[in-house]
Amino acid sequence: MKPIKPALFIFGGLFIIILLIPTLLVTPFMDQSKGKLGEELTVAKSNVPVLAESPVDVPVYRSQAQQIENIPLEEYVIGVVASEMPAEFETEALKAQALAARTYITKQLMNEKTYGAPAGSVVTDTTMHQVYKNQEELKKQWGNDYIAKLNKITEAVAATQGKILTYDQKPIDASFFSTSNGYTENSEAYWKEAIPYLKSVNSTWDEKSPKFYDQKIITIKEFEQTLGVKIDTSKETVGTIKELTPGKRVAKVEISGKEFTGRQIREKLELKSSDFTWKIKGNSIVIETEGFGHGVGMSQYGANFMAEAGKTYDEILSHYYQGTEIGTAEPFLSKYTAKQ
Repeated sequence: MKPIKPALFIFGGLFIIILLIPTLLVTPFMDQSKGKLGEELTVAKSNVPVLAESPVDVPVYRSQAQQIENIPLEEYVIGVVASEMPAEFETEALKAQALAARTYITKQLMNEKTYGAPAGSVVTDTTMHQVYKNQEELKKQWGNDYIAKLNKITEAVAATQGKILTYDQKPIDASFFSTSNGYTENSEAYWKEAIPYLKSVNSTWDEKSPKFYDQKIITIKEFEQTLGVKIDTSKETVGTIKELTPGKRVAKVEISGKEFTGRQIREKLELKSSDFTWKIKGNSIVIETEGFGHGVGMSQYGANFMAEAGKTYDEILSHYYQGTEIGTAEPFLSKYTAKQ
């Protein structure tokens, strides 16, 4: 038997190392969680950071299946961001949305009571809380764009993993909405409680949003029946606006001697915003609105326009949630885990 030559031995060793290099490079980015979304990304050979294992599961009431599903926290955040904000938005806007979504659910987990969610769950998958869709639902929604869009959103979630917004060292009410009328709204103008970090701020760039303007035409008869009023058709105006909110929306309006809040009008007539004007035209009432949503917290389109202008996610968040800080969710999630 001939002795192995040194050169051959060295070559063989180098060959083995070359074979191992791809595995060594990929291993740190492989998903350590049991989430299906992470598995999908691994199969797709994604080059984005894949999420580490989530510290807790979120009990979500799945409205269509009418059952509770325990979803890993970060996987839940991916499903919320994918459902609540267009994947085409700038990455910094998606990061801001991810942090807001994680903050919202962290606060919900900390609550002693759940509101609007069946016993055993913390939230539903509807607009009552945060819209959530799983990977199968997203595949149907996105089709051939599924992998690219999921990768983009996962990258945004991974970049903010474990981070939440706090005020006075507590998770905030990270409310958000689609499009402002040029201003966000004070919390007490829509809800009852005055919250220091949910105050009206400028968001003038929202005028570029495709959802900024809307028009609705309803018959006078339907208007009267819905609001329980009688319209004087000899006039062009429908009612008298008595007061505006800090966010330039209708606070109070009087119609035929009956007073309503702007929120009541918006909800009863199913308007996009409580910033509205109206006039009588023939047998109908033409209602024009500016903005889309309740107006409290972060404007999603506003966040995207800020990102397009070069603002980072933390700058976006500090604008819409003034006085807040970015902290870690870990101590709050640990308290939740201890209660289980």
